[in-house]
Amino acid sequence: MPQTAAQKALAAKKAALKGVHAKSVRKVRTSTHFHLPKTLRLARKPKYARKSVPHLPRMDQYRVIRSPLNTESAMKKIEECNTLTFIVDLKANKNQIKDAVKRLYDVEALKVNTLIRPTGEKKAYVRLTADVDALDVANKIGLI
Repeated sequence: MPQTAAQKALAAKKAALKGVHAKSVRKVRTSTHFHLPKTLRLARKPKYARKSVPHLPRMDQYRVIRSPLNTESAMKKIEECNTLTFIVDLKANKNQIKDAVKRLYDVEALKVNTLIRPTGEKKAYVRLTADVDALDVANKIGLI
């Protein structure tokens, strides 16, 4: 049943005298850890791009492979192991070296072994697949 105006006024008087915040219920915590509540995280909406032009690939094939190596031991590797030897960029990894050899010389690499020389350069041994002869590729490069 609806309250009358007098009842409403009486309830308002009681609330004003007593105060509405008199009784506070403390939250029962069941965990020993306090986790911050998960709030709304909006995606970034920048007003303008921070970079006007995206950077060109920093490690292209010309930067990865510096030069072929034509020492006696490298020539022996070409003849006996079907392996080409290169001086490569210090930051290049094996996948990048493999990809650069494929792009520059149009040959498929079977595997790549790398080492860092005492001079601080990185040397890569690129083993070619059986269907390609390393001697032919070396001739094409101009090693022999």
